[in-house]
Amino acid sequence: MTKMKKASQICQSKLPDNTALKQQQLPAYRLQLSATGVLSGFFATGAFCLGVGIILILSAKSIKEIEIKYTKICANCAELREDAINFDKECTCSIPFYLSETMQGNVYLYYKLYGFYQNLYRYILSRSNSQLVGTDLKDVGNCAPFSKSHNGTPIAPCGAIANSIFNDTIILSYNLNSSIHMEVPMLRSGITWWTDKYVKFRNPTAINLSSAFTGTAKPPFWSKSVYELDLEDTENNGFLNDDFIVWMRTAAFPTFKKLYRRLNRVQYFIEGLPAGNYSFNITYNFPVTRFKGEKSVVLSTLTWSGGSSLFLGLAYTVTGAVTWLAAFSMMAIHLMLKEKRTLFIER
Repeated sequence: MTKMKKASQICQSKLPDNTALKQQQLPAYRLQLSATGVLSGFFATGAFCLGVGIILILSAKSIKEIEIKYTKICANCAELREDAINFDKECTCSIPFYLSETMQGNVYLYYKLYGFYQNLYRYILSRSNSQLVGTDLKDVGNCAPFSKSHNGTPIAPCGAIANSIFNDTIILSYNLNSSIHMEVPMLRSGITWWTDKYVKFRNPTAINLSSAFTGTAKPPFWSKSVYELDLEDTENNGFLNDDFIVWMRTAAFPTFKKLYRRLNRVQYFIEGLPAGNYSFNITYNFPVTRFKGEKSVVLSTLTWSGGSSLFLGLAYTVTGAVTWLAAFSMMAIHLMLKEKRTLFIER
């Protein structure tokens, strides 16, 4: 009896406390949805998505954008760049165009590439993050075949992404009249993501930047070292160079555009880009014809919803339309069943 009593006490000690929570006796609410409530929710969701989609589409349509493909226009330069022997020969071309409407507000200059696959797995991995944050310039383990120069010196920045940087120079000129041609003032800073500029990319600590990169070599396809990218602005030099950072953020699709410059709204351009005659003066360096690619330059404004892409607006619109279609289908089925039930009761 004593053993049975002790066993009973042990079993009772393992029982949960007699509380509403531990005994699973908390009050619960079982949601009972009516046909009216469900249909109202579907119609409201559809109306919301359709409204947002239409607003986004109208916003994207209001953007002013002009794109000029210049691979064929600069065919002589493209042909020159196909031969690696001519890497040190400069080739420029001028592309005049007419802007029929004023581009008001902030104006952004992009370069756009067609058929360039930055999304290849090995290409994406071909970089050294410890190099790019300035902690270890000798870490080139993931960068082959662009890890070391022919004499064994570590390359900085190493890897295929850095080596293939877009290096065309694009200058926009405004023809005020037949005799006055002026360069449109553009800002080369403030074109990167904040986290890239101040977290993911840092220069190594040193008295001056050139000494920080002592013992490293420039990438094979570069014409100058990384510490010479912008000698006029120390905050835009080395790994902190905005053009370099923008290029290092790889694109998901083979056709993509990247921000190159933004309009400095001073003098004649306070309100934006006025209508008139312009020209792009391009120093052609980046070869694309070998892989059957193309290059273009894009001038665009932006709105609160972003760029000129219609994808988000169309996605909302299609979602709203499908939701309404489902709501009407369910309503039709509900009315049919209700009518059958009424007839059955009457009989």
